[in-house]
Amino acid sequence: MRWLKFGTLIIIFLLAVYAVSMTFVAESKSFTVEKEINYPVDKVFPQFNNLQNFSRWSGFFARNKNLTFDFFTPYEGQGSSMSYHDKKNEDVFGDLFIRYENPNKTLRYQLFEGRNRNPYLIDLKFIPENGKTRVIWYVHTPKQPFLKRSLNLISEDDINQNIESGMITLFNILGNKVNKEQARENLKFDSLMVEEKEGQLLLGVNVNSKNTKDALFKNIVMNQNKTLNFITMDLGKREDEYGEPVLITNANNFKDKEVSYYYGIPLSKRIGVSDNNFTFRTVNASRNYVIYYRGSYSGRISAIQQLLQQAKKDTMRTGDLQQTFLEEPAVESNTVMKLSLPVYR
Repeated sequence: MRWLKFGTLIIIFLLAVYAVSMTFVAESKSFTVEKEINYPVDKVFPQFNNLQNFSRWSGFFARNKNLTFDFFTPYEGQGSSMSYHDKKNEDVFGDLFIRYENPNKTLRYQLFEGRNRNPYLIDLKFIPENGKTRVIWYVHTPKQPFLKRSLNLISEDDINQNIESGMITLFNILGNKVNKEQARENLKFDSLMVEEKEGQLLLGVNVNSKNTKDALFKNIVMNQNKTLNFITMDLGKREDEYGEPVLITNANNFKDKEVSYYYGIPLSKRIGVSDNNFTFRTVNASRNYVIYYRGSYSGRISAIQQLLQQAKKDTMRTGDLQQTFLEEPAVESNTVMKLSLPVYR
């Protein structure tokens, strides 16, 4: 009994010490984090004002593999928003909003965590400096009730760590993007070439579509978004873990009223997929006749005919045409792709 009284006194004493110490801790906290990234602001800013991009590399979200996301129009810039939740922990969820945007200069995020209706306010300032970008984070944490103010003692370190890890990931992502862009600048468009292509493993969907200009391209864009969202959101793949989308179809079906095609995105290895709408497809290594094409999607037909004519002239058998989108399909009048026709003796 004496030990019980003594234990109770100890607990009361510790609670009293904690309560007194909390009077010296502010109910919220404001601090600044400054980072520099070795890429120009026009490359960096779209990674922040597009929340689909932001969720893929940000240390606030990317390190939790169990998070799933929902994005809401307009998808980027002021007024865009997303919600997230943990598939295995129902207590982990929240919403992120972009409340203000001055393109390439400033952004304001508002982040609600869980059931806390007091948000984080995060203002971002982007300062271009000799091809680099200085990103300044002004962070204001939510007001905490008196007994939870101790959270403010660790919030700054956690947020600093999240920002640091996220900026490292962003640097790697932008490096891959810039390398691809530089390689594309050296491409020779509209000239027929011969390439030896390695095999690929694709994950994607089998599709039937009407073969009219608007209907076909809208169908491709829809399946691009569907496949990319599955790979990045459901499977949690980052941008450096998958390749450029490939559409595989019969080379002659551009004449038909309806077309069948497979639309897939390259992955490095086969993994378990529970959604039956998506299937793997192996593309074998082959010798290909290739044309790099830039222009309207409907205008690709002349390039396809050129490939078929060359194969006929060389008395080669042909496989399915592979259309690799070097830029994600978005606007019918402006596509950049690699048309590859496997050829055999």
